[in-house]
Parts: sequence; C-alpha cells; structure tokens
Amino acid sequence: MQGQGFRIVGALRHVAEEGTAGHCDSDLWLLPDGPAARITQQLGPGSHACRMDAGAMQEAAGLASSRLSAQGADLVVLNKFGLSEAEGRGFRAMIAEAVMQGVPVLIGVSQTHRAAFERFADGQSVDLRPDAETVFDWCRAAIHLTQASPKTSAREILT
Repeated sequence: MQGQGFRIVGALRHVAEEGTAGHCDSDLWLLPDGPAARITQQLGPGSHACRMDAGAMQEAAGLASSRLSAQGADLVVLNKFGLSEAEGRGFRAMIAEAVMQGVPVLIGVSQTHRAAFERFADGQSVDLRPDAETVFDWCRAAIHLTQASPKTSAREILT
C-alpha cells in the first residue's frame, strides 16, 4: 500500500536475517521505513521468565507514535494487540491517538487478548476475515472513507 502512495505508520513483526537473532528473539519493523527494534531481552540459559523488554517496547511505541504525530498517516498498522496493550502499555496510546485523529487502525487480536481489546475498543471495532484480499479491501475503503469524511466514527475504522 505504501507503493500506492498511502502514508502508513506503525510496527510489524520483523524476521531478522539468519544468524542475527536467537530462536526466541522478537523484533518489530517500524513503519514506514525502519529501523528494526528488538523488543526482547536475554535473560540467561536457565530463565523461564517473560523475555519482553518493556523499555524497548515503550521506546518502539514512542518512535512509532512520534511518526504519527509528526508525519500524519492514512493508516496505522500494528502487529498485534498483545499483553502490553491489554495492560495499558505498548502501542495502546498510539491506537487511541490514531482513532482520535480519524486514522484507521489495522491490528491483529488473538483470542488470548480478545476480551481486553473489546473493552478497550468499546464496540468501535470490526472483525475481518484473515485473508489478504479482505484486509486490503478494508484498508483502502477505510482510508477513502476517512479522507472523504474526517469525522468518520471509530466504529467504521478501528479493527
């Protein structure tokens, strides 16, 4: 969609080049043009604790949010509404800011965090079939709708 001239900001899961990341590392690619941000930390060989680096996650979310504020966007795309967002952290503030600005948000939501997302979205979301055609059609329609009518309700744009 960026190739079609749409301004997209957000963050998507990034697969590091082979040999540059361990099997449990998690990176995000900050849209539109990087960089990659590692959001996990090394805890040592015997650890079974959560590897998410809350500071790195907040830093990535802050950079993505600053791009939304500085550059504007036609669409916000985020990897997922995960535990951080369910607990009020991560990209949650960016999602709210995008909706307040009338920018459509596309975000994955797992069953694990569905209830927290639904409380957050407060009935202002729609579910999409998980196939490329449906997702791209929704994105184009949401962008067109919000450009034609900047006061579009969040119900029509938050996913």
